Amino acid sequence: MGREFELKYRATGEQLESIEAFCEGFREIRMETTYYDTPGGALRQLRWTLRRRMENGISVCTVKSNLGDGSRGEWETECNDILAAVPQLIALGAPEALAEYTRQGVVPTCGARFTRKAVTLPAGTGAVELALDQGVLLGGGKELPFAEVEVELKQGRDEDAIAFAAELAARFGLTPELKSKLRRALDLAGK
Repeated sequence: MGREFELKYRATGEQLESIEAFCEGFREIRMETTYYDTPGGALRQLRWTLRRRMENGISVCTVKSNLGDGSRGEWETECNDILAAVPQLIALGAPEALAEYTRQGVVPTCGARFTRKAVTLPAGTGAVELALDQGVLLGGGKELPFAEVEVELKQGRDEDAIAFAAELAARFGLTPELKSKLRRALDLAGK
Protein backbone atom coordinates (compact mmCIF):
# COMPACT_ATOMS: atom_id res chain seq x y z
CA MET A 1 0.00 0.00 0.00
CA GLY A 2 1.10 3.51 -0.71
CA ARG A 3 0.94 5.76 2.35
CA GLU A 4 0.77 9.52 2.05
CA PHE A 5 1.82 11.76 4.91
CA GLU A 6 2.02 15.44 4.02
CA LEU A 7 1.73 18.88 5.52
CA LYS A 8 0.30 21.83 3.58
CA TYR A 9 0.80 25.56 3.98
CA ARG A 10 -0.89 28.56 2.41
CA ALA A 11 1.59 30.83 0.69
CA THR A 12 1.89 33.87 -1.51
CA GLY A 13 3.63 33.96 -4.85
CA GLU A 14 6.43 35.93 -3.19
CA GLN A 15 6.89 33.25 -0.52
CA LEU A 16 7.10 30.56 -3.21
CA GLU A 17 9.76 32.59 -5.04
CA SER A 18 11.76 32.99 -1.81
CA ILE A 19 11.65 29.26 -1.10
CA GLU A 20 12.62 28.45 -4.68
CA ALA A 21 15.60 30.82 -4.44
CA PHE A 22 16.64 29.19 -1.14
CA CYS A 23 16.68 25.61 -2.53
CA GLU A 24 18.10 24.23 -5.77
CA GLY A 25 17.12 21.41 -8.09
CA PHE A 26 13.39 22.00 -8.55
CA ARG A 27 11.68 20.25 -11.47
CA GLU A 28 8.54 21.77 -12.99
CA ILE A 29 5.34 19.78 -13.52
CA ARG A 30 2.27 21.27 -15.19
CA MET A 31 -0.83 19.69 -13.68
CA GLU A 32 -4.50 19.60 -14.65
CA THR A 33 -6.65 17.69 -12.19
CA THR A 34 -10.22 16.47 -12.47
CA TYR A 35 -11.82 15.08 -9.31
CA TYR A 36 -14.59 12.47 -9.54
CA ASP A 37 -17.30 11.09 -7.31
CA THR A 38 -20.28 8.82 -7.65
CA PRO A 39 -23.52 10.55 -8.67
CA GLY A 40 -24.70 10.23 -5.05
CA GLY A 41 -21.45 11.53 -3.51
CA ALA A 42 -20.41 8.25 -1.85
CA LEU A 43 -16.68 8.91 -2.13
CA ARG A 44 -16.99 12.38 -0.59
CA GLN A 45 -18.92 10.86 2.33
CA LEU A 46 -16.08 8.37 2.87
CA ARG A 47 -13.53 11.20 2.52
CA TRP A 48 -11.89 9.36 -0.38
CA THR A 49 -10.34 11.16 -3.33
CA LEU A 50 -10.61 9.84 -6.89
CA ARG A 51 -8.83 11.93 -9.49
CA ARG A 52 -7.29 11.95 -12.95
CA ARG A 53 -4.37 14.31 -13.29
CA MET A 54 -2.44 15.25 -16.38
CA GLU A 55 1.19 15.65 -15.30
CA ASN A 56 3.24 17.19 -18.12
CA GLY A 57 0.92 15.41 -20.57
CA ILE A 58 0.89 12.02 -18.80
CA SER A 59 -2.47 10.84 -17.42
CA VAL A 60 -2.20 9.55 -13.83
CA CYS A 61 -5.25 8.20 -11.98
CA THR A 62 -5.20 8.17 -8.19
CA VAL A 63 -7.37 7.08 -5.29
CA LYS A 64 -6.76 8.15 -1.69
CA SER A 65 -8.45 6.79 1.43
CA ASN A 66 -8.18 7.65 5.11
CA LEU A 67 -5.99 5.59 7.42
CA GLY A 68 -6.46 5.39 11.16
CA ASP A 69 -3.22 7.22 12.00
CA GLY A 70 -4.20 10.47 10.26
CA SER A 71 -2.29 9.68 7.08
CA ARG A 72 -3.85 8.54 3.82
CA GLY A 73 -3.60 5.46 1.67
CA GLU A 74 -2.63 6.45 -1.86
CA TRP A 75 -2.46 4.39 -5.06
CA GLU A 76 -1.84 5.65 -8.57
CA THR A 77 -1.47 4.29 -12.07
CA GLU A 78 -0.95 5.70 -15.53
CA CYS A 79 -4.27 5.38 -17.36
CA ASN A 80 -6.25 7.59 -19.75
CA ASP A 81 -9.68 6.74 -18.29
CA ILE A 82 -10.70 7.00 -14.64
CA LEU A 83 -13.07 4.00 -14.72
CA ALA A 84 -10.55 1.83 -16.57
CA ALA A 85 -8.06 2.73 -13.83
CA VAL A 86 -10.24 1.37 -11.00
CA PRO A 87 -9.27 -2.33 -11.42
CA GLN A 88 -5.62 -1.31 -11.79
CA LEU A 89 -5.78 0.73 -8.58
CA ILE A 90 -7.39 -2.18 -6.72
CA ALA A 91 -4.69 -4.53 -8.03
CA LEU A 92 -2.13 -2.15 -6.50
CA GLY A 93 -3.85 -2.43 -3.11
CA ALA A 94 -6.59 0.20 -3.11
CA PRO A 95 -9.75 -0.79 -1.21
CA GLU A 96 -11.76 -3.38 -3.14
CA ALA A 97 -14.92 -1.45 -2.24
CA LEU A 98 -13.86 1.12 -4.86
CA ALA A 99 -15.16 -1.24 -7.56
CA GLU A 100 -18.60 -1.40 -5.97
CA TYR A 101 -18.79 2.35 -5.35
CA THR A 102 -17.89 3.17 -8.96
CA ARG A 103 -19.92 0.41 -10.62
CA GLN A 104 -22.68 2.86 -11.64
CA GLY A 105 -20.13 5.35 -12.97
CA VAL A 106 -18.58 8.55 -11.74
CA VAL A 107 -19.02 12.23 -12.54
CA PRO A 108 -16.51 15.10 -12.48
CA THR A 109 -17.09 17.35 -9.47
CA CYS A 110 -14.35 19.99 -9.61
CA GLY A 111 -10.70 20.40 -10.49
CA ALA A 112 -7.46 22.33 -10.36
CA ARG A 113 -4.93 23.65 -12.83
CA PHE A 114 -1.50 24.53 -11.49
CA THR A 115 2.24 24.40 -11.85
CA ARG A 116 4.20 22.40 -9.30
CA LYS A 117 7.88 22.95 -8.66
CA ALA A 118 9.20 19.97 -6.68
CA VAL A 119 12.47 18.78 -5.21
CA THR A 120 13.39 15.88 -2.93
CA LEU A 121 15.43 16.96 0.10
CA PRO A 122 16.94 15.22 3.13
CA ALA A 123 14.92 15.50 6.35
CA GLY A 124 16.18 13.97 9.57
CA THR A 125 16.97 10.34 8.81
CA GLY A 126 14.74 10.36 5.73
CA ALA A 127 13.63 12.48 2.80
CA VAL A 128 10.72 14.72 1.88
CA GLU A 129 9.38 16.14 -1.35
CA LEU A 130 9.04 19.90 -1.15
CA ALA A 131 6.37 21.05 -3.63
CA LEU A 132 5.52 24.64 -4.51
CA ASP A 133 2.09 24.79 -6.15
CA GLN A 134 0.53 27.83 -7.83
CA GLY A 135 -2.55 28.00 -10.03
CA VAL A 136 -6.34 27.94 -9.81
CA LEU A 137 -8.96 25.73 -8.21
CA LEU A 138 -11.98 25.03 -10.45
CA GLY A 139 -15.54 24.48 -9.28
CA GLY A 140 -19.06 25.43 -10.24
CA GLY A 141 -17.83 27.36 -13.27
CA LYS A 142 -15.60 29.53 -11.05
CA GLU A 143 -11.85 29.82 -10.56
CA LEU A 144 -10.00 30.61 -7.35
CA PRO A 145 -6.27 31.40 -7.44
CA PHE A 146 -4.11 29.60 -4.88
CA ALA A 147 -0.49 29.18 -3.87
CA GLU A 148 0.65 26.55 -1.39
CA VAL A 149 3.60 24.58 -0.13
CA GLU A 150 3.45 20.83 0.46
CA VAL A 151 5.95 18.79 2.43
CA GLU A 152 5.40 15.08 1.73
CA LEU A 153 7.29 12.32 3.52
CA LYS A 154 9.06 10.09 1.00
CA GLN A 155 11.29 8.11 3.36
CA GLY A 156 11.77 8.02 7.11
CA ARG A 157 9.53 8.90 10.01
CA ASP A 158 6.54 11.24 10.19
CA GLU A 159 8.52 13.25 12.74
CA ASP A 160 11.19 13.96 10.09
CA ALA A 161 8.59 15.60 7.83
CA ILE A 162 6.99 17.46 10.74
CA ALA A 163 10.34 18.93 11.86
CA PHE A 164 11.31 19.90 8.30
CA ALA A 165 7.92 21.53 7.67
CA ALA A 166 7.97 23.41 10.99
CA GLU A 167 11.40 24.86 10.23
CA LEU A 168 10.35 25.81 6.70
CA ALA A 169 7.13 27.44 7.94
CA ALA A 170 8.98 29.45 10.58
CA ARG A 171 11.70 30.56 8.16
CA PHE A 172 9.28 31.73 5.44
CA GLY A 173 6.23 32.75 7.51
CA LEU A 174 3.90 30.06 6.15
CA THR A 175 0.39 29.43 7.49
CA PRO A 176 -0.93 25.84 7.81
CA GLU A 177 -3.56 24.89 5.20
CA LEU A 178 -6.05 22.49 6.76
CA LYS A 179 -8.14 21.87 3.63
CA SER A 180 -7.08 19.79 0.63
CA LYS A 181 -7.26 21.14 -2.91
CA LEU A 182 -10.27 18.85 -3.41
CA ARG A 183 -12.11 20.26 -0.39
CA ARG A 184 -11.44 23.86 -1.43
CA ALA A 185 -12.53 23.15 -5.02
CA LEU A 186 -15.71 21.44 -3.74
CA ASP A 187 -16.38 24.50 -1.55
CA LEU A 188 -15.97 26.67 -4.63
CA ALA A 189 -18.49 24.46 -6.45
CA GLY A 190 -20.90 24.71 -3.49
CA LYS A 191 -20.74 20.99 -2.67
